[in-house]
Amino acid sequence: MKNALTIAAWISVFIIFSTVSVSAQLNQSKPEILEEIGVDEKLGDKIPLDLKFANSDGDSVRIGDLIEDGKPVLLNPLYYECPALCSLVLDAVYKVVEQLEWSPGDDYTIISFSIDPSEGPDLAAQNKETYLKSLDRPRAEQGWHFLTGNQKEIEQLTDAIGFRYTYEEQSGEYVHLASIMMLSPEGVITRYLYGAKFRELDLRNSLYEAADGKIGSAIDKAIMYCFTYDPSSQSYVPVAMNIMKLGGLATVIILGIFLGIFWMRERRSTQSSKSITENE
Repeated sequence: MKNALTIAAWISVFIIFSTVSVSAQLNQSKPEILEEIGVDEKLGDKIPLDLKFANSDGDSVRIGDLIEDGKPVLLNPLYYECPALCSLVLDAVYKVVEQLEWSPGDDYTIISFSIDPSEGPDLAAQNKETYLKSLDRPRAEQGWHFLTGNQKEIEQLTDAIGFRYTYEEQSGEYVHLASIMMLSPEGVITRYLYGAKFRELDLRNSLYEAADGKIGSAIDKAIMYCFTYDPSSQSYVPVAMNIMKLGGLATVIILGIFLGIFWMRERRSTQSSKSITENE
């Protein structure tokens, strides 16, 4: 347990100091095991949709069958008996799902899958019950899947998304980084988000991006037009030019409305004056 906590601490440090310059400073002191883990981003690649996993009921399901038409996917690699990091990431996903106006099942899909082939549907079912029982979203049960699988299928999926992890013999734990992936409705990888805490804005933008702008209201679309993903900060940041464009458009619309009202009043006033003159 002590070793697992030590590894988790190092992982947290590695996540926080993720820029190239700081990582270079840490390379001399971090454990060798951290060289074996990481995420190789494969943006634009399509995951194998014919892979079969077991759902929380123990039934065999194809990954492709869990992805609904037009709905983006949040992919969450983990293992259910992880002593620290996986629980933090799963808690973070749950919290940001609560904050997000869009709902799993209605607007997008979440697939949480175990990287430990020894874990079975019972653990998946326990986690599903724990996280969904207090989530006030009517269709969340149909839109948030908790899966387990065999070694071959797990390796194929983790390889496809570039998720590198290793098994630490001494502690008996899997070591990995905290990350989630966004997929398009066709199973194409569109974005990676990192850490044990996610901003609602980042998740909303990444889901919108994965859906190619096909979810959200007009207001959502206007807001997201003002942000772009910044790889250096690994988050979405404001785009000054787009904000200025929207501001200019809003100004033109408001000015147009004002001039329209002013013109209508002037026209009514002129007609009224003309009518009074004719009556005289």
